[in-house]
Amino acid sequence: MHKSILGKRATTLIGLLMGVWLLNSQLLAQAPAAAAGTLETIKVTGVSLQGNLEGDSAERDVFVYLPPGYASSPAKRYPVVYFLHGYGVGAAVYANNVLKLPGSADTAIAAGAQETIVVVPDAFTRYGGSMYSKSPTIGDWEMFIAHDLIDYIDANYRTLAKRESRGLSGHSMGGYGTMRVAMKHPEQFVALYAMSACCLMNTAPEKAAVDAQNARVAAGIEVYKAGTFDNALLAQAAAWAPNPQNGPLFFDFPYQNGEAQPVVQAKWAANSQLVLVDQYVPELQQFKAIMLDVGDKDGLVTTNTQLDAALTRLGVAHGWEVYDGDHGNRIGQRFIDKLLPYFSQHLKAE
Repeated sequence: MHKSILGKRATTLIGLLMGVWLLNSQLLAQAPAAAAGTLETIKVTGVSLQGNLEGDSAERDVFVYLPPGYASSPAKRYPVVYFLHGYGVGAAVYANNVLKLPGSADTAIAAGAQETIVVVPDAFTRYGGSMYSKSPTIGDWEMFIAHDLIDYIDANYRTLAKRESRGLSGHSMGGYGTMRVAMKHPEQFVALYAMSACCLMNTAPEKAAVDAQNARVAAGIEVYKAGTFDNALLAQAAAWAPNPQNGPLFFDFPYQNGEAQPVVQAKWAANSQLVLVDQYVPELQQFKAIMLDVGDKDGLVTTNTQLDAALTRLGVAHGWEVYDGDHGNRIGQRFIDKLLPYFSQHLKAE
């Protein structure tokens, strides 16, 4: 009798569980799929880039992530995070393969980050990257990011078009660009996040490196191979040592005819963040929040640690983290887990 009762109870319990499972399955089948964001590719013409001597197009590809609610809430406006990509590849590689938009931003929002527009402009130039700098050779990338691009995005998307709702971020060359552009234009952004910033302490290349580049130039440079650093010296020279009278390259090398050029050599150091930061303390102190991070196995960990120390010495409030990783292997996940939640804290929503 006792076994029979247990058997009946077990059968009843199984029946109830099956009923609950079937009901849940029906509800799930009837429930609409979770809303997803979208990724658009647009063209933005940069007035600040027009007429650059390098011959790069002033019409730039820009990737724009629109959060899930953008289409369904036509009256709502959103904060914006601008993300600057690294050297050697264009914005498409970062948007699609590194950050993995739109899925990554959807994941962050589903986990609690506020809905935000994300903008990734392309800064791939003739020599692989603009360094987000300013020269007649490459054009004014500082103004393009801080004004041309922002003006276009604010005019064509439902943004909260104010400093309090705008953040600037980037990785590697983009981390350098984040600090550089922000220092020059603190009126445009309220919060910064620089990931594994490069070029914090620049040393002019040695004579052997310059000779090798001169030989390449004389032989005719091949079409740039994305993902390499073959033309990094040329990109830096175009950004930091322009010379409109020295065609056809329109920049100077730190050695000429085998002789060192001290002024040109000094230009590399002069464009180092560890040199520049002391000159922009009042501007940096205007930001509501500044975050720096770098992997503990990244070759740039030393200079990033020095930037953290410099900001501390200068009284510039900021966050700082060294995490388990190298220069690139954690960027996509940290974009989800760290960067977007960080801007959720510091950008003013509607």
